[in-house]
Amino acid sequence: MKVRQEGDEKRTYDPDGLTRRASCLCFRDETEKEILLITSTSDACKWLVPGGGINAGEEPKDAAVREAREEAGVVGIVGRLLGIFENKDKKTRTWVFAFYVKQLEDQWAEAKIRKRQWHNLADAKRILQVHKPIQATYISVMDGTNEPS
Repeated sequence: MKVRQEGDEKRTYDPDGLTRRASCLCFRDETEKEILLITSTSDACKWLVPGGGINAGEEPKDAAVREAREEAGVVGIVGRLLGIFENKDKKTRTWVFAFYVKQLEDQWAEAKIRKRQWHNLADAKRILQVHKPIQATYISVMDGTNEPS
């Protein structure tokens, strides 16, 4: 594994050069019928799943929880690994976990630059398919219509 300094943090890379990332599907509860999407920092009309780089010395599960709290202001319980997804265009490998939200914080690290909103799975998948098709496959894995790479 390679490590590179990016800002204040050291990001990690797989031996094949893919950036290691982690993400959560933030479910309203254990029924897994609604997920929380957040807006992109570059375009408030684009919705996405919270996630980001894995820091040096950090486990994927811990990074996913950290990113969910920073980007979406959620506190909860991390569940099962849904899959590991590669994006060959962006040269990333992302570990995606189920996350059960127990609390929505009123103020969080990115509250001033992001909105958040609950969506049922079908709507979330449709929304993500437009700008984040790889993230739409996270939901497809759950409903059995696609497999992670």
